[in-house]
Amino acid sequence: MDSTRVTEQPTSFERPQPGVDPADARGALPRTPQPPQALPLQPRPDGAPRSAAPGAAGEPARGAGANAPRAGEASPSAGYEHAQPVAAEPGAHRPRPAPEGIPAQPDPGGRSTGPAGAAGASGAVRSPGATGGADRRGTGGPGGQERRSGQPLPSNRPLPMRRDGDRLRFVGAATRRIARGMDLDEIVMGLCRATVPTFSDAILVYLREPLPVGDERPVGPLVLRLRRTDRIPTERDTEIGFMPVPAPEQPAELSVVTNELCEVRPGSALGEVLRGVRPVFTDAPSARAALTELLGEDSELAVPDGQRAVLAPLRGRRRVIGAALFLRRPERLAFENDDLLVAAQLATHSALGIDKAMLYGREAYIADELQRTMLPETLPRPTGVRLASRYLPAAQTARVGGDWYDAIPLPGSRVALVVGDVMGHSMTSAAIMGQLRTTAQTLAGLDLPPQEVLHHLDEQAQRLGTDRMATCLYAVYDPVSHRITIANAGHPPPVLLHLGGRAEVLKVPPGAPIGVGGVDFEAVELDAPAGGTLLLYTDGLVESRLRDVWTGIEQLREKLAATARLTGPDHPPPLEALCDEVLDMLGPGDRDDDIALLAARFDGIAPSDVAYWFLDPEETAPGQARRLARRALARWGLEELTDSVELLVSEVVTNAVRYASRPVTLRLLRTDVLRCEVGDDVPQLPRLRQARATDEGGRGLYLVNRLARRWGATRLSTGKVVWFELHRG
Repeated sequence: MDSTRVTEQPTSFERPQPGVDPADARGALPRTPQPPQALPLQPRPDGAPRSAAPGAAGEPARGAGANAPRAGEASPSAGYEHAQPVAAEPGAHRPRPAPEGIPAQPDPGGRSTGPAGAAGASGAVRSPGATGGADRRGTGGPGGQERRSGQPLPSNRPLPMRRDGDRLRFVGAATRRIARGMDLDEIVMGLCRATVPTFSDAILVYLREPLPVGDERPVGPLVLRLRRTDRIPTERDTEIGFMPVPAPEQPAELSVVTNELCEVRPGSALGEVLRGVRPVFTDAPSARAALTELLGEDSELAVPDGQRAVLAPLRGRRRVIGAALFLRRPERLAFENDDLLVAAQLATHSALGIDKAMLYGREAYIADELQRTMLPETLPRPTGVRLASRYLPAAQTARVGGDWYDAIPLPGSRVALVVGDVMGHSMTSAAIMGQLRTTAQTLAGLDLPPQEVLHHLDEQAQRLGTDRMATCLYAVYDPVSHRITIANAGHPPPVLLHLGGRAEVLKVPPGAPIGVGGVDFEAVELDAPAGGTLLLYTDGLVESRLRDVWTGIEQLREKLAATARLTGPDHPPPLEALCDEVLDMLGPGDRDDDIALLAARFDGIAPSDVAYWFLDPEETAPGQARRLARRALARWGLEELTDSVELLVSEVVTNAVRYASRPVTLRLLRTDVLRCEVGDDVPQLPRLRQARATDEGGRGLYLVNRLARRWGATRLSTGKVVWFELHRG
């Protein structure tokens, strides 16, 4: 005849949270569970009545045998199984069946406080475990002693798990907590919090240094570094029912850990334990030697004797990546053989989670690096314009996308402003974006008109694939003429914020997206007044599930105007702060797409700071260029640069008129530096070379390279421009 089984439950020293499953690894406070509500009995399908519970009228009470009533069954007066309550009133509430109760928590004296013990109040006879005895799988012995060792049961201590169901519930809750972690620290912390104090009193987690990622083959010896420790505090909060534990005379567990780095030597005891993969008790001689090697010879960590320490290797998909050491204090019951299976499950789930976290971290790093290299690391500082930019991915889990922006310096102090959006948010979209951006930079270097640049981008997109679609807006700003030329390929129109605070959506022909093919693009030339701010953006800023694109553009225009009013009509808002204000218009649900933002503040170059001449390609052109440059420098008060400018202008103009067939242009620009530009109709670019002692020429560019701050040559559609810059004073 079976006896009523009373089992122990794992407890925790953390406060229970509302709505938390008592089987959670965080545990629950030891408390007396309430008996589940009884279910009314109903007649069986065959019509045979069900036996009444013990204690019914006319029937003697039964012992704790196979027919003993379970917690949750009704009393005899409730009727037969599946029958309606006899005394139920019309419209009375019928209670639902109570869920399966948590097994009872025995006290040190062996008395059951669970539903079975409570059933005695209704006439049921208590089981032997409830009167001081213990069943075959219980923990309580006579007088509150542990059955196997005869030691008295400790009071107010976490009780071990002594039934398979307890261990299964604990492993399920612990693995769920470990699986919630996304990065390495969260997974290791989840392992520690799930096991202490429910499974062990202390834990040490060692991980490989460095951790391999994926299929990488680690080089060098196996080195373990202590990653995290956790333990039960020596003093507990008495408000939740636990008394402080007296301080032991010897050093307590985890009081001092001196060996944070351990090199595993091939063939050592620790190496053999890690190769075995399975958790082991450290009471065996070989395991004790492995523990000493892990903790260090001079470690002050006091490891209890007996089966109170479990060393579990952490094995990932390919190799061992660490080890976990579970410890129990001497006053607590020792580990059992079944606890090795629990430790193996915890170690396996933790190791696989660490492997996945490392792979996820590597993928995020690759995505960040890819996106960073696809976008300009820093914006240039062209003459007459100030730039600011922002980029926001659609989500942290999808950090790459097809949005891009760029600012490309052009000959003649001009600058090309580009913003584009490739369809999609994947690695493929980012790769196509990188190819289109590189193509745009190459075409800009040829000084092609904006509509021609978009035409060649359209051809490039068709070569990449039939479904490679993108939108793009390409604008060229000239600070000397204060004009901007814009061509659009299916992109949202730019917004121009004037100095007085008026925000204007520029009327630019929309055009077809890049990749359609066979479509002509049209460019428009507009005024770019000094002090104005041009805002280029992608559709992620103005379009979402909550609003259409034109509503978002209108909100953007109003936001710019409101921001400009804060600084007054005579002062434009700071460029960086303006970009931040624009992004603040996004609500919590407005991030459906990547966002690329490029803002350009037009300062321009005043006409008084520009000197421009045409020179006939004759032998007298170099001398004429020297006289014109000398007069301009005297007018600007830069006489100290006269000698250097005359020498360099003479050399560059001499090279130009030697091969030119049309008039040569000479332009001087006074900004923070002095810039000189010489243009001709010959497309061949000059190259710097070292002239020999017997050569009559070839030293002009050598002098330019030595005396100028910097210099360069750019090919144009009508020829080329050679330029150099000098410091002012």
